[in-house]
Amino acid sequence: MSENISYDEKKILVVDDEPHVVTYLETLLQDNGYKTVAASNGREGMEKVQSEHPQLICLDITMPEESGIQFYRDLKENSALQGIPVVIVTAVTGYGGEPDGLKKFLSTRKHIPPPEGYFSKPIVKSEFIEKIKELLP
Repeated sequence: MSENISYDEKKILVVDDEPHVVTYLETLLQDNGYKTVAASNGREGMEKVQSEHPQLICLDITMPEESGIQFYRDLKENSALQGIPVVIVTAVTGYGGEPDGLKKFLSTRKHIPPPEGYFSKPIVKSEFIEKIKELLP
């Protein structure tokens, strides 16, 4: 991959099973100059990672066929793919009413690193785009 990628060449994979969420995130990202590609579950997401070579992944947690957790684990355990930053975008926000429970759970998994970003649905657009720009300067 060329180190001189222009801003509009940066591709983001959106992995979510809810079509309206995919449309919303893709529109938001495209409006900010990013190219997007989408997948509706973890299995399709992994296929898109290997065929599309995204520079960043926006990942839901709860999906059919293969969950976001399994996708994330598979991605981070693959030495060729583990460097791709992942931003979790999910409605699954906690256990026992604690809003940051899932984020804390992910950060305690010793064999995989925590995600580079984490947003609860509904996202705050400005904070989301700020994080994307931080990860893909």
